[in-house]
This record gives sequence, C-alpha cells and structure tokens, in this order.
Amino acid sequence: MTHDRLDLVSKLYQPSGWPRVLRAASGATSEAPLVVDLDPTTFCDLACPECISGKLLNQGRFTPERLAALAEELVALSVRAVVLIGGGEPLAHRGTRRVLRILGEAGLAVGVVTNGTMIDKNLDELARYATWVRVSMDAGTAETYGLFRPDRKGRSVFDKVVANMRLLAGAKTGALGYSFLVMTRREPDGRTVSNHTEVLRAAELAHDIGCDYFETKAMFDDEHHVVQVPQDILDSVERQLAEAARLRSDSFQLVNSSTLTSLRRHSGPVQPKDYHRCRVAELRTLITPSGVYVCAYHRGNPLARIGDAVTDDLTDIWQGSDRGIVDPSRDCRFHCARHRSNLELERIAEGTGAAPLDEDYDPFL
Repeated sequence: MTHDRLDLVSKLYQPSGWPRVLRAASGATSEAPLVVDLDPTTFCDLACPECISGKLLNQGRFTPERLAALAEELVALSVRAVVLIGGGEPLAHRGTRRVLRILGEAGLAVGVVTNGTMIDKNLDELARYATWVRVSMDAGTAETYGLFRPDRKGRSVFDKVVANMRLLAGAKTGALGYSFLVMTRREPDGRTVSNHTEVLRAAELAHDIGCDYFETKAMFDDEHHVVQVPQDILDSVERQLAEAARLRSDSFQLVNSSTLTSLRRHSGPVQPKDYHRCRVAELRTLITPSGVYVCAYHRGNPLARIGDAVTDDLTDIWQGSDRGIVDPSRDCRFHCARHRSNLELERIAEGTGAAPLDEDYDPFL
C-alpha cells in the first residue's frame, strides 16, 4: 500500500507510536518525543537571500563529541526518527557522519534536509543510513539557482549539487527528494525575478537524476506566514505540475506541500487556531546549538526555548521542561504543517478518531 509521505494525520495511528500519541492526545506530558529535528550546526556554505534562518546562522556549535553524545541520548530516549536539518547545513559539521552511523545502527529512521553541496563527502553514511534525503534546489537551471541559492562568493554550484545527487541516487538505500520552493523577489531596481517558470524543468531533472520524489512548496516570510503570490504565477505552477504528471510512476512521485495547498485554497497568510496547547509538542521537538525549542517554527525564539543541549542531558531537559509555554492561538498564527494533527489529537481525546493501524509505515509524523 502506498502512503502519502505528507499525510501527517494518518501517521499518528501507527502502532509503535500509539501509546505516546494517546498520552499526548489526553493532554498529558510524554516521556519522550517520537521525532526530533536536530540542527548539527548553524554554519552554511551558501548565502541564499531568502533564507528564513539567515538571522540565526553562525550562532553557537556542538563539538563533535557532544553531537555524538546527543545521538546516543536520542537512542536512549527511544526516539523513533531524527531529521538532521538547520539552521545551517547539517552536512557541514564534521561530526554528522558519526551521528548518521549511531542513529542508523540503532535502528532509528533518519531524514536529512541538505543543500547538497557536501553529499559526496558524506556519501557512504547517507547511502547506508538515511531513510530519506531531501535536497533544497529551488531551480531547474544553473542561472536561476545562482540567483536564489548562491554560494558565499555569489557563484552557482548547481552543477556540483546535481552531480552529488546523481552519486547518491546510484548508491542510496533510502529515498531521495528534490525540493522546489516557489520564490519571487523584487530587486532594488524594481525588477521582479522568480523561479516559478522552472518547475517543470526541475521536475524533469529530478526524474532524470533518479530522485524518488519532487516536492513543490510555497515560501514563508520571516514570521512563517505563507507568502502570497499573484494568481498568474500560481496558474503557471499548476500548468507545469499538470504536465509533470506524466513523469509519475511507482518509483517517482510528485509531492505538494501543505503550503502550496494553502495558496491553492487562497487561505491567506494567517492560520487561526482556537486551541491553547500544542499536543504535537509532546511528540516532536527541535534541538539546536542555541537551545532546545518547542518546535522548528520557533527556532531561535527565546520564549519557546526549553533547554540547552550543549551542556545538559536530553532526558533532564525533557523531564524538566514545560512544552506548554507556547500558546498556538496566540503564538502560532502562521501556517503550521501540524495544525491538522493537533485537531486530530483532539478528536482522539474525544474518542472520535480512527482505529490504530496494523503496522508502521513512516515514523516522521
């Protein structure tokens, strides 16, 4: 049976996580998260103008020894899945290869979100231990890539990243994804530049590389509100995705994020919430060199910080923290990918949810 990798609601019903899901649904605190986002570093080798984490880069670090210890602590906590992400570029930390080995050999699922420039230096571990690797590309040509994802000298490393993806496609045991964030920018001289015309070309390239999926996403602003785009751009993206549908097969999927769905529905940048506690915060959390945060949407927010993983053990942080310090009705009016999961957890608490599934299929809830 094929499952939608972005159907986060259905993932709540998997049997191995069900006891913790029930506990979170009831409003109780969990003994440990099921999923952890981990930023190994705040350094990045690219200089993307639209980077949502730009203000958080180059702030603090984990030593390789502490990063390895964190991986061991995640295993001890019975975390089921870890996403190596950022913040910075996760593969830029020389300790990430060891983290991949520790987590993978312990049987945890591992996802990696990367800009792809250092895949070759981490190829063996990525190929062997990564459940999935998603490469942020946002372009279908070197020229457009250089506009939106330049390196620190202003150059396009598009060809290098494509070559790295081909290496991984030939060696991987997990899934490889090509991520395309639809972006538009107003230049100082009044010109508007956009990457939206390259959606089809990028999807074709992803298919040619040997990727397992191509994901299209809408852009966030600094406050995580979905950036609205003119209707003609949205129509252009839709036409290209319709044409790209011919590429679909059992080995290649087209995936549309919830942010793109928000644009299609003209939902607007604000997503109101009428609940005051995020139950999902008991099921997943974010660990960075600058602190442990309630969730990735609040990366760098001191009001959502629940501990310091540079100095403290994760078990102590989790047991001693209050994940209820964030009030979604007040603090999370942006688009949240797990809003529907929170609503489903309410239904589970009320006894109106679905029955648990018979088997696990994807721990990244």
